Parts: sequence; structure tokens; C-alpha cells
Amino acid sequence: MTQRVDRTCPSGPAQLSTQARGASMPHPAPDLRKRQRRAAPGRGAGLRVEWPTLAVAAAIYGGFGLLTWFHAALPWWVELPLGAYLVAWHASLQHEVVHGHPTTRGWLNRSLVFPNLWLWLPYEIYRETHLRHHRDRWLTDPVEDPESYYVTPQRWAALGPSQRGLLTARNSLLGRLLLGPALCLAGFYRREAGRLLRGDARRWRIWAGHAAAVALVLAWVIGATGMPLAQFLLLYVYPGIALAHLRSFLEHRAHPEVAARTAVVEAGPLLSLLFLNNNLHSVHHARPRLPWYRIPAVWRAERAAILAANRGYRFAGYGEILRRWAFSAKEPAAHPQDRVRPDGGVGARVAFAVETDASGMDAEGRAAL
Repeated sequence: MTQRVDRTCPSGPAQLSTQARGASMPHPAPDLRKRQRRAAPGRGAGLRVEWPTLAVAAAIYGGFGLLTWFHAALPWWVELPLGAYLVAWHASLQHEVVHGHPTTRGWLNRSLVFPNLWLWLPYEIYRETHLRHHRDRWLTDPVEDPESYYVTPQRWAALGPSQRGLLTARNSLLGRLLLGPALCLAGFYRREAGRLLRGDARRWRIWAGHAAAVALVLAWVIGATGMPLAQFLLLYVYPGIALAHLRSFLEHRAHPEVAARTAVVEAGPLLSLLFLNNNLHSVHHARPRLPWYRIPAVWRAERAAILAANRGYRFAGYGEILRRWAFSAKEPAAHPQDRVRPDGGVGARVAFAVETDASGMDAEGRAAL
């Protein structure tokens, strides 16, 4: 029996085929599940708050409010980079919330990112698919990993020249930034429309909540500041989605070993803040419960071990990535293996990933594993 795997794309693509092939990863053993429940945030504890993340939220919403309020006084070439940065920064804030930050109360965390600045993706769908992505043993699998940019070899063989050309172009950096958002949105909305037309009641509830989140943003942007919708889409939303695609461009690769599938990009302070240090992606996948402001210290302390584990999958910055792959594809779009080996040849690393991933989630998140 097969099942459909939902896919999103700020950190992964809209695939041309989404039919899963069989059951997913087995649940952890009972003793591991007990340790996960004990380690889950908020169990038996009072309210805890991570103030640096709240400061980021205040900067995002404050900056967004000021930029949109004074938009008429700004030239487009000033408004576009600032708007894109704030929208992509908000996406990074959503990612923090998915992993249980900045408080020990899930409802409070959700309310922090309720306004949906980039409009296109319901938070609950992003949350579900991203937690599935954190089953590290399936990283990059075209079917099991909802954020994989690969297609299966069989699907690649069935594609026509124009489709192959689009996927190849998307694997260059400029293609990912310019074409990636459009391909992502088209595939995502096509699949979601199918689910809604089939009468998926839960999906209808998610989209109803998302409509309220979008309405709140547009009430401010259009109603309060008088900005035309087209201006908001062209100078904020689309470039914001594109900027989020910059981080995901090289964060994962197909590799037989699980730990070697995740990269480290040593970005400068501006982009590190934008991505909330998620550019140090190997650290995040090893310790997904770690708050963003503690990631650099772990990277500095464990640099040698991390690079040994990920086989040196490291880049000095996004300038290096731009120079190497601005116009050329970084790799083929077809996955080099028929399917990902779930053990990855490093079973201990996988067991560690499963335990730490689940310990950083609430009951819903652990169930997704």
C-alpha cells in the first residue's frame, strides 16, 4: 500500500511526482519513546521564554510595519531588499517555532507567527512536512523527504525535454532564486487543490486558518498603508521566498552516509542572522532542539567532529556558492540512487538523530515520526 507524502518548498521543492512507495520509518523502541517524552519541552515545567528569539520577532514585525507604512517615500530598489529580508527572516522565525521555540507553550509559539508575511504556505502544513524532513535517515529521498529537490530516476526518465530543462535550470543558483519560487508554488497549489476538491476536512480547516492569517497581513498592507497588492507581491513576497531558497540551495546532498548529506555554510553576520544560523545546517540536524543563538558556539566547539561526520561538506560563504554555481547546475536533478538507504551505513548517527529530533517536539511532532 502506498501513501502520499506532502511536500513544501522554501526548504524543498514542488516535485513533479509525489507518490510514496511504502511505509515510512518505524517508530523508535518503547524505551526510547519514554526518554523522548521526558525530554519533551514544557513537560512538568513552568513557562520558559527565549528572549533573543522574541527580540527577533519584535524586529521583524517592527521593521515590517515601518517599511510598509513609509513605502511611498522609498524607491523600489530600497524597498525590495528590505522587504525580501524581512519576509525571509519571518520564515526563519517560523522554523524556530516548528522546533519548539521560543517558549514552552505551543499555542503561544504559534500565535507569534500567526501573521503570514509571505502569504503562500500555511504554517501547519509547513510544520508537518518539516518534521517529516527531520527523519534524518530519509534525507534527500525523492519520495520520503518532503523537502527533497531530487526526482526519482524513473520519474526523470519519463520527463520531457522542457521539464528536464526546468529542473536542471533550477539546480543553478540563479535558477533557484528566479524560477524556484514559481515552480514551488505551482506544484504546491496543484496538490493542495486536489486535496481540497477531494473533501479533505482537515485540510479545509488548515486553509481557513491560513486565510485569516493572510487577511490580517493584507488588512495592514493594503488597508492601512495603501500599498497595492502587486507591489507587495513583487517587492516583498516573491523575493522573500527566493531569498529563503538561497539557504536551501546547498543544505543537503545525496550521499550514502546520513551525516554527510547535510552542509555547513559559514555565512557572514547579515545572512547568518537572516537564516537564524540555520546555514550551519549540520549542527541543526544533529541538535534540532538547540535555539538559533546557541548554534554558533556548538559549531566552534565541535567543528572538527562535524566536518569529519559530514565528509567536509562545507562552504566558506554564499559568495563561494554564487561563484561556483550561479549559472551551472550544482548536480543532476535525478537522485543518484534508486532509493535512500535508511541506515546510511552509520546506524549510531541515525539513532542519535531520531532521539534528538523527537525530544525537541511536542506530542504532535513525535507522532509525525
